[in-house]
Amino acid sequence: MQKRPLNQKLIGILGGSSNVATELYYRYLNETANARLGGWDIAETMIAGMNFGNIEGFLSADDWAGLETYMEGKVDRLIAAGIDVLLCVSNTLHKPLESILASRGVGFIHIADPTGEAIRTAGLARLALFGTRQVMQLKYQRQRYEEKFGLEIIVPDPAEQDDINRIIFDELVRRDVRDTSRDRYLEIAARLQRDEGVEGLIFGCTEIPLLIDQPDLTDLPMFNTTRLHCQAAVEFALSAD
Repeated sequence: MQKRPLNQKLIGILGGSSNVATELYYRYLNETANARLGGWDIAETMIAGMNFGNIEGFLSADDWAGLETYMEGKVDRLIAAGIDVLLCVSNTLHKPLESILASRGVGFIHIADPTGEAIRTAGLARLALFGTRQVMQLKYQRQRYEEKFGLEIIVPDPAEQDDINRIIFDELVRRDVRDTSRDRYLEIAARLQRDEGVEGLIFGCTEIPLLIDQPDLTDLPMFNTTRLHCQAAVEFALSAD
């Protein structure tokens, strides 16, 4: 009989960006843990849910300093609660998070790292990146993939970026999933595969799995950062060291 309580590390979830992504994280973490452990066991988690209205306001104003200050308070609450590792449910918010964690001694799994490892294992080198406008236009996520994993990251053209970003903020974060939006994402992905020679697609926004998945475009490998991030966190939480 299993000795109780089962020993595992506490996963801190910096959530609320968006609440839809936070729901996905909680489900993926617990499905992954249960698949490993069986029975009734799931992951041990602590969630700090930010107000997505604040997040959107800071991003719209390009106020990264204000966003960092807001996030700091939530991160400190998770650390005070005794978490062993921190996950942020947003690709976009990894930009201020890296600065926040530089002076805080807590375990951290960067969302790009499990995805980069999966891409490297698959033997691919030239990847398309979908995400919010910030993820596609700024360098911080692309550089992580390029410098740490030697990948070449291709982003959509400006008009395509506008459509991808609008669908995320106006639809997906509200769990509004439309066939026309799915068709648009697949159209952009197919163009990048045809015209830019991309070998795979990175979901650089954690709500994208609501809209498209591998069966929608079977000849272009898709890398779900949300699921890969959760799998890495469970592996860490259940490790012996």
